[in-house]
Parts: sequence; C-alpha cells; structure tokens
Amino acid sequence: MNYYFLGIGGIGMSALARYFHRRGDTVRGYDRTPSSLTDQLQTEGIEVHFDDAPDRLPDAIDLVVYTPAVPDDLGEMQALRQRGVPMKKRSQVLGELTSGKRCIAVAGSHGKTTTTTLIAHLLANSSCGCSAFLGGISKNFGSNILVNNKSEYVVVEADEYDRSFLQLHPYMAIITATDPDHLDIYGTHEAMMDAYVQFANQISPDGRLFLKQGVFHTADGEPYVEYGPHHDHEHHDHHISSHETIHTPISTYTARGIEADYYAINVRTYNGNIFFDMRTPDGVLYDLELCGTALFNVENAVAASAVALSCGVDQYQLRSGLKSFEGVCRRFDYRIREKELVYIDDYAHHPAEIRSTIESVRYLYPDKRVVGIFQPHLYSRTRDLADQFAEVLQLLDEVVMMPIYPAREKPILGVTSSMVLRKIPTMSKYLCTPDQVLELVPALCPDVVLTLGAGDIDRLVPRLEATLREQML
Repeated sequence: MNYYFLGIGGIGMSALARYFHRRGDTVRGYDRTPSSLTDQLQTEGIEVHFDDAPDRLPDAIDLVVYTPAVPDDLGEMQALRQRGVPMKKRSQVLGELTSGKRCIAVAGSHGKTTTTTLIAHLLANSSCGCSAFLGGISKNFGSNILVNNKSEYVVVEADEYDRSFLQLHPYMAIITATDPDHLDIYGTHEAMMDAYVQFANQISPDGRLFLKQGVFHTADGEPYVEYGPHHDHEHHDHHISSHETIHTPISTYTARGIEADYYAINVRTYNGNIFFDMRTPDGVLYDLELCGTALFNVENAVAASAVALSCGVDQYQLRSGLKSFEGVCRRFDYRIREKELVYIDDYAHHPAEIRSTIESVRYLYPDKRVVGIFQPHLYSRTRDLADQFAEVLQLLDEVVMMPIYPAREKPILGVTSSMVLRKIPTMSKYLCTPDQVLELVPALCPDVVLTLGAGDIDRLVPRLEATLREQML
C-alpha cells in the first residue's frame, strides 16, 4: 500500500506512519514545519517535505491519512480531493487498526499520555505483551509506537479533540479527567461530557471502564451520570439520578480517598523517588516505587496498575515495571537535576495540568524559587480559560509568558498572552520571545526552572538547557 500523510509530524500521525512503514508499506508525507520528530521519521526512511506542493504529489497513493489540524485550504489537500484519492482521518485509521483486538484506550482531558505509556510499559514487561500507539515519546521505548504481533493487546491514547475517540470500541478503557477543554469543538462542558459517556458505552460488554473517582461531576459538584446495573460497587456514591447512563462495568480509582476500588495510601518520597501502597479489591500491594517523577503520577500509576492487574500482570511484574518506568518526553521531563539547579519540561497546557505540575514541583522542592515559562496553546483555549490560567500561574515565583501558539487557529481579536498576564496580581511577570527567554531566565537566578506548553516551546527546551548548563560552569 502507498500511504500519504498530511500533517505527518504530529505525535499521533507519526505513530501511524511508523507502523505502516515498519509493516513494509510505502509512506510519504507533508508537514508545515520541520521538528525533531520529522527528523527521526526521515532518518528511519520515511520521505517528508515541508512545502505545500500539489504539483509534486506522488502518482501512486492508495490512501491519504490526515489530521483535523490541517486546514481545508491547503493546496495538497485540495489537489488530493480533486483527484478522488480515498482519504481518512487519523482517528478512523486508528479505529480500524484496533478493531478486533483487545484494545485498551485511555481518554481524559489530562493524564492520558503518561497513563497510556505506563500501561504499555507494564504489559510489554510482562507475559501479556502489547502493541501501542502513544501520544508521546516513551523514554523506555525511544518511540511513540510498539509493535508486538504475538499479543492480542493494543494500547492507545484516545483523543477527545474532534470527537476522535468515538472511532474506538475498546475492550478496556480509562477516563482520567473531564475538565472543560476543546470547547471550540463541543460548545459546552456538558456536550463534552456527553461524548465521554458515549465513549464509555462503546466499551466491549465483557470489558471494563476504569473511572477516576468524581470525574463525572458538574462544576457545582453534582453527579452528571448514573451507572447501569453492571456496576459492582453500588455503595460508592453511584445511586444517582442524572442526565446520562453508563452501562459498562466500572471500577473506580483515585490517589486520594478511600471510597474507590483502587487507591493509593501512605504516599511518601525518599531520595527524589515516590513510594506508595495500593489497595485493590484483592488486597494491598506495599512499597510500590516510582523513580524521579511527579506526585500526580501516583494517580496515573494507580490507574495503569488497575488495568495491568486486570489483564493478568502479576504483582512482581507490576512492581518491577513501575520501578523501571522512565516516563515520557515532555511529561515532567527532567532536563537538569543538579544540586544547584533543577530544570523540568512539561507538556501541561490546561490550567488543571499546570496546577498539578507546579504543585508537584512545590512538593518535591519546597522553599525553592520556581521560575515558570508558559506558552499558551490556541487562541480559543486562552480566551475560554484566561482566568484559570492566571490563577494557577500565580503559584510560580516568577511568571514568564511567550506569545500564544496558534496551531490550527486564526487570531482572535484581543486574545493575547498579555491578556492573561494582566490578570496576574504580581510584578514578577514577563512577556518574552524565545530569544528573550534565553537572556532573562538565567538573570533571574532560579532554583527550579519549569517550561510549560503544548506548542513549539519544545524547540526552546534544548537551547534553554544548554544556556542554563553553561551558566552553571
């Protein structure tokens, strides 16, 4: 087969491109700008170009795979449509590839990439094995894809943007969070939660939903869904009358609280690593260890462990897998970890994620001065959540903001990074270009540096790391 990818440099698109390439298919693609990911694709033998050139499209194309982030007025998109070449969204192709497999899908407004990658790591290091399509680069695998043709399990990140996750019909699924996001697609928070309910009801009847406790609650704390007769644990506040019904069998999890099926207790740190005990329906697992990670990853680890145990991973494989998990690039990613300076890079781009990341830094490094550099992602998200962004960024000692990364959007009048900065009641705030960041941050003499955002801030990260290391000499 001859595949052509529009937006091949995206994290989900590149995983599919790698899969077909490894299978022996011909894969080519276009992306707007070069990146470390497109560099890797080219190194692996996949042809990638960066100019919109309809006249240079290959003659032989059996299927075009595209992402909603690619604009309709792209010349190549229009030319391919005129040629009548079959075209499918990335989510459709992923849905087809996972059909008939024991698909484990992780959905949620945050936490899904780390949870997906950890599940894949736990299964891969057990007798179960798995294939995986990940939303980030696993440090253990060195890739966003894992192929195991002998295993019936395939682990995928279920993206709620553009309702992509409704293409999946998983065997098991996790919903980590339902905070308001992608309101440019859904319009309201309620419409977004309705889509999550639909996703939950697409799980196989013999499968299971692992649900973070309390995620289906409205802004005023009221339950939004009720649970069908298959739910095992009626005493866990699920006797409710509400808008929607989930019929899938459910297990709940949490890192805080004791009214769930799986939960962490006795969480503690030692030498920068996190230890916790986990209560399960079958008893307590003591002294589980996560190395060099954030406090919020305890919750992701509980969710991933619940799934792994349900797939047949034994407690010894689980314990070993958790301890050996190295994390995901750009997810609480230590770039410098020295006594005099710590630099952590994180993909957090929603206020709830940013709060979790900053709180984890405060937990691990109390009494340290934390300088955070944040690049907002999307004009619409910045507009919709400006007050929440301002509130969480106040948790930093110094706030450095970069201009908004537009991604697929056109500018919105009056929506800028300055709009958010004006809402932050502190004088320790700056608006900078990437080059200005490299000059300013070392001059602030930080103890901990934190880069945050889902845009092209990732291109600043190696430059900032080099600048900070040079200052330490």
